[in-house]
Amino acid sequence: MLKGITFASPNYFYLLLLIPILVAWYFFRQKMNHADIQVSSTTGFEGVKKGIRLYLYHGLYVLRMLALIFLILALTRPQSKKSHHDITVEGIDIVLAMDISGSMLAMDFKPNRIEASKNVAMEFIDGRPNDRIGLVIFSGEAFSQCPLTTDHAVLKTLFQDIRSGMIEDGTAIGDGLATALNRLRGSKAISKVIILLTDGVNNMGSIDPLSSAEIAKLYGVRIYTIGIGTTGMAPYPVQTPFGIEVRPMEVKIDEELLRQISKMTDGKYFRATNNTKLRQVYQEIDKLEKSKIDVTEFHKKQEEFFLLAWIALFFITLEIILRNTYFRNTP
Repeated sequence: MLKGITFASPNYFYLLLLIPILVAWYFFRQKMNHADIQVSSTTGFEGVKKGIRLYLYHGLYVLRMLALIFLILALTRPQSKKSHHDITVEGIDIVLAMDISGSMLAMDFKPNRIEASKNVAMEFIDGRPNDRIGLVIFSGEAFSQCPLTTDHAVLKTLFQDIRSGMIEDGTAIGDGLATALNRLRGSKAISKVIILLTDGVNNMGSIDPLSSAEIAKLYGVRIYTIGIGTTGMAPYPVQTPFGIEVRPMEVKIDEELLRQISKMTDGKYFRATNNTKLRQVYQEIDKLEKSKIDVTEFHKKQEEFFLLAWIALFFITLEIILRNTYFRNTP
C-alpha cells in the first residue's frame, strides 16, 4: 500500500508518540473523576447493568484520537514517489556557442542572421532528441544560457529569448569557446562537440581563441565552426535621425582562425552564405557519430496528504456532532 510513497516532513511521525500518553491520561482522568462512596451493603445494586451509551461514550475519545492520528499523518506530507528510471540512449554532448553581436542583425539572411541561426538551430535540436545540448551566447563577453540538458523544450524556450544587445557588443570568440568548454568539462560522453557560429573577427575578450582550442583538444572536444554571412557586402539596419535605414556593410569573417580552431580539434569549418546553406551545414553536423549516454528521467511528485486531512476532519466533525446530540446528557 505504501509502495512508492515518500514523506516530505517525516519528523512529524514523532508526534504519534503522544497518542499512548494521551490515552493513558484519559483513563487516568476518568478514574479520578469517579467519586467514591461507602455503603454497608451492595445488595441493592446487584443486577443493575451499565447502559451501552456509557461504553459508547468512550468512543468519542477514540474519534478524537483517530482525528489526531490522521492529522499527524497529513503533516508528514506523504507524496507519490517521483518516478525515475535510468535509460541508456544513443547521443553526444553538444554545446551551441552562438554569436549575438550587433552585426548578426545583417539582413543577408531572412529575416536576419540571428533569427535565421535560431530557427535552424532549433530544427537541429528537434532532430536530436537523445542528445544533451547546452547553449552559450557571446558577443563582447560570453554567457552560459543553458547547461547540458535533455529537456529540449526548456532549451528551445531559452533560444527564443535570445536577441542582439543582451550583453556588451563585440566579438569574443575565445571567451565563447572557453565558456562552452566549461559546460563540457564534467561530461563523461565519448563524443563531445562545440558548434560555434560567428559572423565576425575576434576583437574582444580575455582569452585567445587558439588557447581555447588547445584546451578543447586536451579535453577531447571537437569544435565545428560556422562562418555566417554572404560574400562581399550585406544589408544592415542602421539607426539614423530619420529612423532606421538599411545600408550595405562589408562582411568580415576570420575564416583562417575558424579553420585553425576546427583543425586543431579534429572538427570542421563551414561557411554559410544563406538560409539554405546554413540548414545544410547543420544537416552535415547531424551525421556525427553517436555515443551511449546514461540518462536518469525524473517526474514530478504528487502530494497525497489531502485525503488524510479530510479523514481527520471527518472524525473530529463526527465527534462534535455526537457529543452535542446523542451523548449530550451522558456524563
